[in-house]
Amino acid sequence: MRKLRIWSYMRAALIANVVILVLICSISLDAEMKQKMPFTGYDMAFTVIDTLVRGTYIVFASVLISRLVIDEFRKKSIMVLFMYPINRKKLIAAKLLVVVLFTLIADIASNLFVGVGFYIFNLFASVVPGTFTWSVAAKSLLTVVMSALATSFLSLIPLYFGMRKQSSAATIVSSLIVVGLVCQNVEGFTLYSLIAVPIGLALLGVAVAYLSIRNIEHVDVLK
Repeated sequence: MRKLRIWSYMRAALIANVVILVLICSISLDAEMKQKMPFTGYDMAFTVIDTLVRGTYIVFASVLISRLVIDEFRKKSIMVLFMYPINRKKLIAAKLLVVVLFTLIADIASNLFVGVGFYIFNLFASVVPGTFTWSVAAKSLLTVVMSALATSFLSLIPLYFGMRKQSSAATIVSSLIVVGLVCQNVEGFTLYSLIAVPIGLALLGVAVAYLSIRNIEHVDVLK
């Protein structure tokens, strides 16, 4: 916990949440943006929020992967961990589980934080027409949980590129490419609106993670 400095990441996540909230409020008030992408209801507003949060935590996950896995291989410090009589795959899998759980929890928490903040903002600004009902809340919460679950696994995709080059830069750059692919939002519609897309990408993330560590027992770390 101390080595990972999890509190620094939590603080960074909180700052990111505030930035996203300010951004979504600014977008809803901007006259030009209101013409291009008007918030026709809470469903659309929450979809935009989820898209922004998703992109943020895909990059967050790549930073965690870089810190927990890639940097330790690059600096050869992973050898200390490999001295323990524990299967290497299990050790790396445990690190990746930390990334997945952090991304999952942070994604859901951020959606709730920004969503509630935007709802309170809308009570005063009235930028979203219609009323916020329990059915809208339940539907949005289910969507957020499913989206976060998919995001937590697809965020492992950059691991493959980072391990190939043992490069933190490659890990983070590849995460930005993933963000560009899965976070496009056109008038409230995203690829995530198609249920097969997040499920497929989540499975791809798991497959990529496995391919990245399947031969880890035979890798010469000192090479």
